[in-house]
Amino acid sequence: MDTSKGKVVVVGSGLGGLSAAISLRAEGYEVEILEKNERIGGKLNVREMEGFSFDLGPSIFTLPQIFRDLFERAGKRMEDYLELQPVTPHWRNVFEDGKVIDLYQEPDRMRAELDKLDGDAEDHWKDFQGFLDYARGQYEMVDRGYFAEGLDNTWEMIRFYGFFGLGRGMDWKNTMSGSIEQHFRSEHMRRIFEYFIKYVGSSALDAPGYMNMMPIIQFDYGLWYVRDGMYNLAKGLGKLLDDLGIPVRLDTHVREISKEGSKVTGVVLDGGVRVPADFVVCNMEVIPAYKHLLNESPRFLKKLERFKPACSGLVIHLGTDRVYPELAHHNFFFSKDQKKHFNTVFQKGQLPDDPTIYLVAPTRTDPSKAPEGCDNIKILPHIPPIDPENPLTHEDYLGLRERVLDKLERMGLTDLRKHTVVEDMLTPLDIESMYLSNQGSIYGVVSDWKRNRAFKAPKQSKKYRNLFFTGGSVNPGGGMPMAVLCGQKVSDRLVKYAGSVR
Repeated sequence: MDTSKGKVVVVGSGLGGLSAAISLRAEGYEVEILEKNERIGGKLNVREMEGFSFDLGPSIFTLPQIFRDLFERAGKRMEDYLELQPVTPHWRNVFEDGKVIDLYQEPDRMRAELDKLDGDAEDHWKDFQGFLDYARGQYEMVDRGYFAEGLDNTWEMIRFYGFFGLGRGMDWKNTMSGSIEQHFRSEHMRRIFEYFIKYVGSSALDAPGYMNMMPIIQFDYGLWYVRDGMYNLAKGLGKLLDDLGIPVRLDTHVREISKEGSKVTGVVLDGGVRVPADFVVCNMEVIPAYKHLLNESPRFLKKLERFKPACSGLVIHLGTDRVYPELAHHNFFFSKDQKKHFNTVFQKGQLPDDPTIYLVAPTRTDPSKAPEGCDNIKILPHIPPIDPENPLTHEDYLGLRERVLDKLERMGLTDLRKHTVVEDMLTPLDIESMYLSNQGSIYGVVSDWKRNRAFKAPKQSKKYRNLFFTGGSVNPGGGMPMAVLCGQKVSDRLVKYAGSVR
């Protein structure tokens, strides 16, 4: 493969970095990846303990066409590198009043679930269908411009869609929660669809209405699991790197992105070793990268404040000596007052007294993730990112752990503590240390209409034109498919820029 187009150094091997590296290699660039950790994948990570295999990061695979596109860019078939399994039901939703509602892609099964709700079953079905029609319209509009064209800011959106196109088709006047309230009579359904915001770690009270596109990624395109564990996605991409001849240096810490005037010239590693490059693609989040790798001034960093970090999480992994048949693969245990939960986490920046809890039990799809007769349980309540001026203590996080376990035991997981034989816990401090994420954020940049119009940071630096960013802090944002899409669109921008300056 011709590599005469120039050298690209990719800092970090999260999904955004891997996607950019693969896409650029396919375009004929010489590419090298530098990764500070012992394995590739970034937050897509795994930890094995006493026969239990815990996915530390993402646990839901959606929009397989985006991943397939990446392999096709490299002239390969995704199916030769990894295998997907459908997950059903998509989610199990558990409420304090005893209601349990599953989400299914199949209309007949979904309609049967809606029959569990109080009130007229036909009304609930009409509400559900009407909401999906509305959400599908939002997805289709966002997909044809923001996703497909890799749009990066309001002006690019206006140029693509036009003022009238945006005004007529995109739900930006309402909040996500406000539009949901208009479509559903059932409070249970309102809360379920508000929590699709979990994909981007934000608040349904602050995110714009067009973020209601998110249910469509499941109801139209399915929800999946990577056979033999989510980390097999990273392994498949690693094999693709090998096949394309892309070198990866593991356990390699980048200390600095070197620069001269309005261009970057490469990177400097711990120990002072310099790695020259014509282009740098940074998979480290934008604010920490400008602060720590480029040593920008406080005045410059202040311009980036609108890209506030999305939420973090308290990640609890439990291995139990019994199976909990009440659980599906993906489960949500809802707060009594979800609006209070959103406000506590996102406005007040406090740990919630009664969080909505996401819980994964992957052994429903993959029994190999725990010894026979045991359960593998991952628990994730959303919590604020680290506040540098008023940091929480480890004891604060342990207190939340106790409230979470109390809630789960009360809502059906009897004697969960008693049956736990293996436990591991990650706090925002651990997440920040492991992945150098901004204040321990899990999902990159918060989606907040007032703060940033739900935009993330742009893919190309305005200050250093041959510096590009990828990953969850960059448009189109957090989550595995968006990070992979971001890497592809970074490649497109870099190629276009390189062509313009030759």
